[in-house]
This record gives sequence, structure tokens and C-alpha cells, in this order.
Amino acid sequence: MAYSPKNMTQLASVDAPRAARLLNDIREAALAGKRAPIAPRPVIEQSWRRMRRSGVDPERDFRSGLLAPDEVQRRREESPLRHVLPVLREGLLQFADVTRHIMVIADAEGRVLWREGCSPVLRKADELGFELGADWREDVVGTNGVGTPAVVRRPVQVFAGEHFVRSQTSWTCTGAPISDPRDGRLLGVVDLSGPLETMHPATLSWVDAVAKLAESRLRELQQNSLEQLRAVAAPVLARIGDQAVVVDRDGWTAAVTGMPYTNRIALPKSLSAGRRWLPALGLSAVEPLAGGWLVRPAVEPVPRAATRIVLDLGRPRGWQVTVSGSAGSWTHELSPRHAELLYLLAVNRSGRSAAGLAADVFGDPARTVTVRAEMSRVRRYFGGFLEHRPYRFCEDAAVEVLLPDDPRDLLPHSTAPAVAKARESAALT
Repeated sequence: MAYSPKNMTQLASVDAPRAARLLNDIREAALAGKRAPIAPRPVIEQSWRRMRRSGVDPERDFRSGLLAPDEVQRRREESPLRHVLPVLREGLLQFADVTRHIMVIADAEGRVLWREGCSPVLRKADELGFELGADWREDVVGTNGVGTPAVVRRPVQVFAGEHFVRSQTSWTCTGAPISDPRDGRLLGVVDLSGPLETMHPATLSWVDAVAKLAESRLRELQQNSLEQLRAVAAPVLARIGDQAVVVDRDGWTAAVTGMPYTNRIALPKSLSAGRRWLPALGLSAVEPLAGGWLVRPAVEPVPRAATRIVLDLGRPRGWQVTVSGSAGSWTHELSPRHAELLYLLAVNRSGRSAAGLAADVFGDPARTVTVRAEMSRVRRYFGGFLEHRPYRFCEDAAVEVLLPDDPRDLLPHSTAPAVAKARESAALT
């Protein structure tokens, strides 16, 4: 029988010692390979399995070292989450001090960038190494409310003894991932932490709702930024009698003239002005604009045929695809859904129909509309390297897939039947 977060939180609110004992009994039995009095929740049990496979020691309080203050500041200044701090503070901090919580915001790499809230709880967090600049990835410090939501890409509440590492079992935390609303890229995790008895049945929904408000605010800010860039671009494009596109610093299109519109153009990470090779356009002239770039395709043709495509799924998150050819190379970070789709095409080189992919991803071959919409987004940055009818990588490309050291850790967030089957097959070998 599996317990529910609601029931456990209700028990904790009236009898915290009993709840802590029950959770510790479950943890001790599971880690010893014995039958637990009550089965762990699936999200916790799956996390514990990942921890055992990755070699995390449940009895060792491992700390990888804090980032230097100047590095924390640099990451803060570069993180899109800095723009939604007011939303997170207004949604969570107004109750945090009263209810003995702290709010923690970590980046996509699990590094703690902001911490605010109840002073005594902050001091307790210091004792646990839950400090500014600390690394709280799941595969570093075990099951927790920062690292685990980043892996499974959904809100997770971790109660006391559900933490994998013993030193954290007096702690309870609730975290929710915050993703870029444009492409699903993980930006970080917001977490509320405190003693077990302070948890409320609504905490998980509360944190999730505030994270979604932050994502909505990001979408609004991104649209406003594109509108401003569009206004800057209008007189520039009016003077150009040839093909041109204006994009923001991340490659999102603000305006276009003389050529088909596309939502986004893949840009190198360190783009500079001059003649540059871009995956979607070939050789191009790149000029800076306030808040973005003016891009004009050059006259000289540049070969676009890919010679090698590397799909890197070897990490718990931060999946990416790299395309290399005679004209250059480029790398694109993948959203969880796009990582699933490209993996399925990589292991099915002859191709998959929309219905086949729908069955692979959703277990329902009728969901072709959703698949076609996602594949359309993939092809916007993948261009001619991905064909359709059926969907497949182009024939002249050598495709390589980099898997985790333990294939059972493949795309741990994924519930796609075909991916789950691949993990199960790996477990049997």
C-alpha cells in the first residue's frame, strides 16, 4: 500500500514524531532490501533506485564545495530567474517566515543562487550545507526538493525520511521546476523547506502554482522584449531591399523581410558580428542591434549537409544535439519532449510515422496532432537534417547517441512507453 503526500502531511501536522518514525522505517527497510511496512511513493522509490545506481552513499553527508561569491553573483546576473524574483517572493515569502520555511531558488545545474525566509531555518539549512552556491543535484546529495524535481521535471515534495541521505531526514522540502515557456528548457527550481511539522497539505500545489506564475511572467517579459526589438528593427528593415531577419539574443524572431518566417534561428553560444555560418541560413552577415541581431543570408552558397549528428543524453538533464559538417558545427539544447522524440528517431533510423511516434510517446497512436506540432518545432531548428513522411534523420548523416553510464537512467523524467521499455530492457541485461 502506498501512502499519499496528503495523508502523510496530515499525520505530520498532528503527530510529527510518529510521521518521522514511519518514514524512517520505510527508508531503512528499503535501503536494506527488506519489505517496508508501507511502500514508498513511486517518485521517491524511483529516485532511491537512481541514487543506488549512481553510488550516492546514504550514510555520507557529501558536499561538493560552494561556488565563490563572485560566481554566484555572475550566475544570478545571467539567470532568467532574476526577472521573476518579485513573483516568487510575493507568492512564497509572505508566509515563509511565519510558517518557519525558507525559499530557495537554484539554477538548472542545481546550484543555490537565492535563499530567503525564516532566520532559524536558514541557520538549520547552513548546518545541512543548504547554502548559497551549494550543489544540490540529485546525483550529488541524494533525493531532495531541488535535485529531484529537476530530474523528473515536475513538482515533488520530499518528507523527512524520504531523503536518501540520512543527514537530511530531519528536513522536508517542496520544489517545482521553472522552465523557459518558449522551448521547455529547464531554468531552475524553486523550493520551500522547513521542519516536517510545518508542512501543509496544500504546500505542493502552492509551490507549483507560484512556479507557473513565474513562467507566465517570463512569457510576458519575453513577448515585451520581442515587441521592443521589433520597433527597433522596423526602420532598419524598411531600408533593406533584400532578405533579412531580426532575432533576439537567443535567436527568437522579432521581424523578417523577403524570406519565410521561422520562430527561431539556432545561434552559436558566443555569436559576434561579421560573416558567420548559421545552421538555418548558411553563410550570413550578422550585425548587432539593440537587444538582438540583424541577420542577412550571404550570396555565397555553403554546404549544409550534415556529416555527423550527436545526440547527448548522457546526463540527467541538459540534453543537447550537435550537428557537424563540412560547413561547420552547432549545438542546440533540447527540451524534455524533443529529447524523447530525437532519441526515438535515432533508434529507428528507417523512420516513424506520426501515429508511431504518438504510440511511442503517449501510448496512443491517435495523438498525431500533438506529435506533428512538436516535430514542426524540432524541424524549425533542425532544418534539412530531419525529413518527414516518415519522420527520420537524413540518410547521409551518421547519428550517434550518447547514453548514461547506466542505461536505466535514460531520460529519467520520461513516461513515454517506448523510453520506459528501453529502461526496463536495460535493467534485465
